[in-house]
This record gives sequence, C-alpha cells and structure tokens, in this order.
Amino acid sequence: MDVSSRRAARLCAPAAALVCSLLVLAGCSGSEAAPPAQREPKAGTARAAAPRAANDLQADYQRVIDDVLPSVVQIQARDDLGSGVVYDDQGHVVTNAHVVGDARSFRVTTANSEEPVAATLVSSYPEQDLAVIRLERMPDGVKAARFGDSADVEVGQIVLAMGSPLGLSSSVTQGIVSAVGRTVTESGDGGGTGATLVNMVQTSAAINPGNSGGALVNLDGQVIGVPTLAATDPGLGEGQAPGIGFAIPASMVRTVAGQIIEHGRVTDSGRAALGIVGRTVVDADYRASGVAVVEVENGGAADDAGIRSGDVITGLGDTRVTTITSLAEALASMRPGDRTTVRFTRDGDERTAEVTLGEQ
Repeated sequence: MDVSSRRAARLCAPAAALVCSLLVLAGCSGSEAAPPAQREPKAGTARAAAPRAANDLQADYQRVIDDVLPSVVQIQARDDLGSGVVYDDQGHVVTNAHVVGDARSFRVTTANSEEPVAATLVSSYPEQDLAVIRLERMPDGVKAARFGDSADVEVGQIVLAMGSPLGLSSSVTQGIVSAVGRTVTESGDGGGTGATLVNMVQTSAAINPGNSGGALVNLDGQVIGVPTLAATDPGLGEGQAPGIGFAIPASMVRTVAGQIIEHGRVTDSGRAALGIVGRTVVDADYRASGVAVVEVENGGAADDAGIRSGDVITGLGDTRVTTITSLAEALASMRPGDRTTVRFTRDGDERTAEVTLGEQ
C-alpha cells in the first residue's frame, strides 16, 4: 500500500502485532444460596439512556472543538495550503515541512478571522517532516494548544482531526486511533520530503490534502499528533484508501519544535544515520537489489567502517536492503551510537563491516 498526505508514501509492516485479551471477572459467594432475582429493566429505560449517551458524546465533541479550534490555523505557502497548530503564546506555529516547502514567508488565517497574518520560517526539519513558523503578531482569540503524552494514546480512543482540507478552513472530522507505532515512508515526489517516520499514530479520521500540519485531538482537548499522511491504494489509482491516515505523535512534535524554538534548528534528532548518499540499483532482471553508495560523509559512520563510493549495500543488521527506502526503514528502528553489521558488495565480492551509527 502506498501512503500520502497530498503525497504518496508506503505503509510498512508494524514493528509489533497488537494482541488484546478480555478478562471477565465473576463474583463468587461463600454459600449455596440462590442469587436474588434480577429485575427486568423497564422498556423505556434503555430507550432513554441511548439519547442521553449520544447527547453527552455530542457535548464532548462540541466542548473540544470550542477549546482547540482557536489553536488551529490555515497556512498559505505560495500557492499551497496547509494547516498548523499554535505551539506557544509567542506566536510559534508547528506544521509539516512539506507544507512550508522551500518558502520562508507565509500568510496565516486563524479560526476567528479571515484577515491573514504574516509569518516567517523559524526552521524546517524535513527528516521528520516538521517545521516551525512564527506569527508576526498573535491575533485576538488565538491561543496555544495543549499537547498530550504519546504514551497515553491507545487504540480505540475517539479523536478529532482539525485543519483545512482542500482549503476549507476550520474543518473537523471524527474517528478513532486505529493503531500506534506504525512506520511509514513518504514519497519524495511532488514536494514530499521522502522521510521515513516511526511511531506514527494511525487513525480512521479523514486526512485530506490541506489537513497536513493540523491537529489530531483526543476528547480531553489535547493534541496527540500532527496529521501528515493519508493512505492511497494503487488499485484505486490516485484515490485515497478510506479511513487510513497517519499523524506524527505529540512527543516527537514537542521534541523537534522545542529544539527549533530554543536553538533555531534540531540539535538532537535521535535518528540514526550511516552518513552516505545512496541510490537504488537493479539486477539483470531489473529487480531492486541494493543501495549503491554515491557519496560517503567524511568522518561519518560508513567512512569510519571503511565503506566507500561504489559499494552496494545489501543488508543492515538482520534486515535485507534492496532499496533506499528499505535502508531508511531499517535505520529508523535504530538509534545513534548503536552498533550493527553492514553487508555490501565491492567489485562483485561480498563483504561485511561493523558500523557504529551516527546521527541524521
């Protein structure tokens, strides 16, 4: 399956399967006395409870929307539209790197005003598809969002996606958390960053073009992720696969945005790197067969391990490498400083090298 948010991307196998079990606890008595007779509920009781539950849920939705929507903005970067979330009371707004592209100035529209506010780029970090821009001024009624703890996100939670799909500002869709811990790879075509993103939150809430950079929110009014990708099924042409979207978890958003705001750039990515520029190569049958090393970063992990330009990487640790994407996915599961084995060929000879991974 390919995955995109406006862009195509590929959904990878989850790192672990989710196994759920249900334990039913029955009370026991210390005697053999027959249990008391159970009363049948009145017919009208169940009917009355259903509308009350529906009204309570609707009230929760409306409360969250009223609370969070003032923190969600529409971002115009040249001819492209996307969404963003107000990060703090200093006017910093977090969004996707593919929303800002290579632009440095933006027009931002808030939920309470149709008059755009000027904003400038603080920094973009395409490796995690995140960026921070800063508003020239904080408009009336705009407030910083509250970001939740990614460790508390659970499958089945009700969530709302807020943003500007197809340019329709302040739109809200509803769904659940479908899975956590997903790894996806964006396409590098059409403005996508080509990033491999780990620990993504999968949701059934509709993620459409323009939702990118917005807010995925729980019923406590906390942002638990930034919607970034929506799945597309090759069998549907360019059409999206309904109900499969992905959001960058709040913990990663805070990590990246916090560093950008404090230092003007990401200083500690936590993302492992080999320190090469590579490209996918094919065999005699035109099947992807490895990653050719085009350039080696001086003093990087590959350089220290003796890997050089012209080598073809075929494996990393226990993972077979056939494409530049599969190499990125293998690296995404590792951390800087990890030691692993790189398998590669040089002039037709198979070789291995022990590598201490660097930082991307």
